[in-house]
Amino acid sequence: DVDWKQLKIEQGDRDDKYARDMGAPTVGQREGGSTATPQNYQPMRNVGATARAMMVAAAAKRWNVSAAELTTGSGVVTHTPSKRTATYASLAETALTMPVPELSTVKLKDPKDFKIIGKGTPGVDNFAIVTGKPSFSIDVNPPGMLFAVYEKCPVFGGKAISANLEEIKKLPGVKQAFIVDAPPPRPAPAPGAPPAGPNVSWASGVAIVADNWWLANNARKSLKVVWDEGPVASQSSAGYLAQGKQLAATQASQVPPGGGPRSAKDGDVEAAFKTAVKIVEAEYSFPLLSHAPLEPQNSTAHYKDGKLEIWSPSQTPEIFNAAVPAGIPNSDVTFHLVRAGGGFGRRLYNEYDIEVSKIARMVSDERAKAGLPSVPVKLLWSREDDMHHDDYRPAGFHYFKAGVDASGKLIAFRDYVASHGSTSVIPANEFPRGHVANFWVSEGQITPYGIPTGALRAPGTNGVCFVMQSFIDEIAHAAGKDPLQYRLDLLANPTTSVPAFTEVSFGAPFNARRATGVLETVRDMSDWKNRRDKLPKGTGLGVAFQFAHSGYVAYVVEVALNAEKKLKVNKVWSAIDIGSQTVNPIHATNLVQGGFIEAMSHMMAWEITIDQGRVVQGNFNQYQPTRMRNAPASIEVKFLKTDFTPTGLGEPSLPPAVPAISNAIFAATGIRIRSLPIGSQGYSWT
Repeated sequence: DVDWKQLKIEQGDRDDKYARDMGAPTVGQREGGSTATPQNYQPMRNVGATARAMMVAAAAKRWNVSAAELTTGSGVVTHTPSKRTATYASLAETALTMPVPELSTVKLKDPKDFKIIGKGTPGVDNFAIVTGKPSFSIDVNPPGMLFAVYEKCPVFGGKAISANLEEIKKLPGVKQAFIVDAPPPRPAPAPGAPPAGPNVSWASGVAIVADNWWLANNARKSLKVVWDEGPVASQSSAGYLAQGKQLAATQASQVPPGGGPRSAKDGDVEAAFKTAVKIVEAEYSFPLLSHAPLEPQNSTAHYKDGKLEIWSPSQTPEIFNAAVPAGIPNSDVTFHLVRAGGGFGRRLYNEYDIEVSKIARMVSDERAKAGLPSVPVKLLWSREDDMHHDDYRPAGFHYFKAGVDASGKLIAFRDYVASHGSTSVIPANEFPRGHVANFWVSEGQITPYGIPTGALRAPGTNGVCFVMQSFIDEIAHAAGKDPLQYRLDLLANPTTSVPAFTEVSFGAPFNARRATGVLETVRDMSDWKNRRDKLPKGTGLGVAFQFAHSGYVAYVVEVALNAEKKLKVNKVWSAIDIGSQTVNPIHATNLVQGGFIEAMSHMMAWEITIDQGRVVQGNFNQYQPTRMRNAPASIEVKFLKTDFTPTGLGEPSLPPAVPAISNAIFAATGIRIRSLPIGSQGYSWT
């Protein structure tokens, strides 16, 4: 009922009054997990309808007429008999004095009458962003602000022992330099316990504070620190790989079926293998990944008179409050939320906020001793800081074995998994569980490990979908079947009821009918059979689908390769089921296309490697994202409308992209991709 152009959007601060139920026991303002739509769609409709009712009540009171005689539209209330009008703005003050009606009495708009929901609506801040207006956390610039850089131990969990601080303080523009202590890392989890990773609330390091960031970072180049590197200095990617392979290969004795929430056994897998006419075995893996947002981690803090004011791009401000940084009670913290220049799960972890809070307090205390007023301090990580001190997507190692009968039907499926992080491994009920009578998944953990791990866009499924959908494709080809139809046949024959798995689907159980819907739709969109039969040599079609965060996404991808392994993604078709309402088709389409293109980076080039406890990669020259010139010429998107509550799309759009591409590579060349990234295997974009 309000013209979109009349709206002004203001970002709320961290405040419990804005908190929402994130699923017990979490209540907060967290933004992640594709939760914005499922958790806000109905409440926002309720708020809008209630506000409208109060505006109508205010107009009825002003004109002394019945509310039944009033209509609304474009931010105006109209009295139909007399044609009198009043804008919402003119009624707002009176409306605030009206009683808030019971929700049961508020009439919601019929979806067929929606004027904004379901329509393509541009973002209100699009123009400011594309014209470079200050919009992001990195742009925050309160008066008198100083800039800080923070040198942390290159080995995770290490701490600073000493540094040439007096030399640094004499350099141009430097105001202060000091060591910041941190608590010791948590111990490695006990065998069989879920991994917690090291304590990354903040890391010990050396802060340099200067008039501007360039001067602070220039002084940093002269910094000499003596580090206690700790035990992680002996760890490496090669060691993780060896242990992961050993764990996965010997998991039958390491982790008994049913031994944990990520282990499951249906039927008798070993007996079924003995009756199978064909056995398919394969080893798959995927690496550690950095989030690599374009805006590095940063935060601005001002400690004054015992109170802390902070400006942050955090996705989880409530976690910052829980940390009680710098010894300040939550009641004395004002937390301003600022737009992030990319998050992808990285800003769920607020160590940069805690670091700047401690630095700002130390700066304030030192200035007070000198009789100087306190000032705000901006901590800005360099690109190398951001890549060297991430909460990484964990790596995963999978040993698969499957058996098919004489008709090609899948009768046994086994997956032994090893990982060093809880957000990479396969949940016990992942498809094809429930659609194969004999199913066994078990998980082993790489320990000890000292690499901080965390959620990256579509946690869990962003790696698991690659291995699962690739191996299912491998089974289909081994059985001599069309890989898309093979998936449909599996979905059409459920064998057991699969319980909901809340980490991936937020409580929503896997729905074979919805998965079938996106596969059939993308099959028809791409003209799968006819196109597949007519493709020239070196060109192939691949398919994959995934259920993630309550959404269903299927891709068909056409790729072309030459003899030099130059790869081009020609065209992409995608079918999406996120429920009964796509709130904003423009943004939803952007999420699908952006998710696919980000997945292309995962596919080709992204990999974090560890050597002596240190991250090898430091900038985009070593961790290359997909360029515009490599993007597909077309990504066609179709949204299905189904009778389910609307859900989010940030996560579901990414996972099936990688296996769809890898399956297309197999269709084009006969070469099966079983590890990532493929750039290290001689492939490149053309």
